[in-house]
Amino acid sequence: MFNKIIKLILAIATLGLAVWQFTENEIGNGIMFILLAAIFVLLYFKNEIIILAFLRLRKQDFPGAQKWLNKIKSPEAALTKKQQGYYYYLQGLMVSQTNMTEAEKLFKKAIGLGLSMKSDLAMAKLNLAGIALSKNRKREAQILLKEAKALDKHNMLGEQVKMMEQNMKRAGQQPKQQYGGGRSGRGGRGGRR
Repeated sequence: MFNKIIKLILAIATLGLAVWQFTENEIGNGIMFILLAAIFVLLYFKNEIIILAFLRLRKQDFPGAQKWLNKIKSPEAALTKKQQGYYYYLQGLMVSQTNMTEAEKLFKKAIGLGLSMKSDLAMAKLNLAGIALSKNRKREAQILLKEAKALDKHNMLGEQVKMMEQNMKRAGQQPKQQYGGGRSGRGGRGGRR
């Protein structure tokens, strides 16, 4: 994986070679160098490591996707802003299975950096809603779920949204418990001393 600046330098250099080949009447070589420059420009905007991690994630291969993402040592230097958003989005998807607090930070960072596809943004907000609901922040979960539903224009997350709404209803029907602040039978103070 090349740094994003190196990709631009390579694109400019191959474009220069293409111009040189055209001046030398080597049209075929010039076209080849233009195509090569286009590949470097494409890889500047669509990072190859993130694409490979997405492919692994699509196959439900979490360790394989994590292995690809671990190849990116410094996301700020190697990736554009949108690519950094997807880097943290993918990290959040993988971490959400084990550490919700870390996943929440990663999803918020991904949303802050920006995700270009609305379905990915909806998925990130839906995951944040699930995390907020699990931490008893029902109001925040409702807001995030509403935003996720608005972003999901093609109803790709319909099943997950329905499940989340059912979980919210169940959470709303459970009796509220008080921790440490309630009164006990003796003297009006709770807790042991």
